[in-house]
Amino acid sequence: MKTIMITGSSSGIGKAAARYFAEQGWNVIATMRSPERETELSPLENVLVTRLDVEQQETIQEAVRLGLERFGTIDVLLNNAGYGVLGIFEAASDEQIRKQFEVNVFGLMAVTKAILPHFRANHNGVIINLSSMSGRVGLPSFSLYHATKFAIEGFTETLSFELASQNIRLKLIEPGVVKTDFFGRSLDLLSIESLPDYRAYSESVQPLVEAIIKTDSACTPELVAEIIYQAATDGTKQLRYVVGEDAKALLELRKEIGEDAFVQHITQQFS
Repeated sequence: MKTIMITGSSSGIGKAAARYFAEQGWNVIATMRSPERETELSPLENVLVTRLDVEQQETIQEAVRLGLERFGTIDVLLNNAGYGVLGIFEAASDEQIRKQFEVNVFGLMAVTKAILPHFRANHNGVIINLSSMSGRVGLPSFSLYHATKFAIEGFTETLSFELASQNIRLKLIEPGVVKTDFFGRSLDLLSIESLPDYRAYSESVQPLVEAIIKTDSACTPELVAEIIYQAATDGTKQLRYVVGEDAKALLELRKEIGEDAFVQHITQQFS
């Protein structure tokens, strides 16, 4: 029986993935910052719910240790934990900028580094990083969040070359908008009260950003979980998996019309 370790399993995509893999007969190490609050996954026999905060190295090491103690091996790591900062870049504090990268990028790197000795010892493993269409397309008001997803894309693609020598495969999951509470629970909104110069621009862009967030073409966490399972089990060297009609359409448009025309297209959409 194979085992997957998942970060950010308390809700959304992480929780859906934990349930889906468990239903397929996998052992699941479902990690989260507050495991004592979890009630749905804890009763499942093949699921270990344990604490992991990607900003606290000791919790990462302990989660890996407990997972190996319970199941003996880990075959797949899903780096799912993350959150977003939305708004005008200049309005972000240094603390908000650092936290965006600490969670989405440095936390992902820390968990990856913690699992690599085990994967190398087995000369096998799959690392799946949750990116986004935001890792390949920049949209207004998402500069910090998109910057972290661009970073994850570059890190994962480059690391895939290094780890191929150890028979460790890397995967990127690139959803569009997903029907989760991400834009409520996991979103930090930036205030422009002290930056009135941006007010007109922000007021014109905000309805368009909200329209993107609330799009009818948003996919479900369950669909993303199914694609994650495909990435974990297909045995291929495929790096990127695009999920959702909105993501597919936007990325295909960029490919069809070219970089300059695409930037002009986005400019027109948000003007």
